[in-house]
Amino acid sequence: MINKKNTTRLLTKEEVRSARKWFLLDASGKTLGRFAAEVAKVLRGKHKTDFTPHVDSGDGVIIINAEKIVVTGAKEAQKIYRYHTGAMSGMREVPYRVMLSRKPDYIIRHAVKGMMPKTRLTEAQMKKLRIFAGSSHDMKAQAPIPVNI
Repeated sequence: MINKKNTTRLLTKEEVRSARKWFLLDASGKTLGRFAAEVAKVLRGKHKTDFTPHVDSGDGVIIINAEKIVVTGAKEAQKIYRYHTGAMSGMREVPYRVMLSRKPDYIIRHAVKGMMPKTRLTEAQMKKLRIFAGSSHDMKAQAPIPVNI
């Protein structure tokens, strides 16, 4: 007879999808790196007891007040976001302050993506991240659970 208490069983994709929840996080006054680390942990599913590295068992995250994120030290004046347009001499540099006023969601998305593993699974997990600059969001249908980090 097999002891049912001590057996391990694999979860199916349908069971994982049905157990998926959405969390609502407020970024106002939070430090960028520490906040991004917590978001990455929830997206990957490391906060759950049944975490498996090769299974997308993470939950969805909704972030509000992205424009109120804070960086420490002199990063506000020194941090630079770089990207290439694809054209010759197309390297662009955007300072943190300018990026915060233009695209505050990019700052958090860039930090969270840097803390995720560099695999194909990350693309699927990053699709469950929604970032809003203001305090309102249009994700009421997901019934997000407010969490204070």
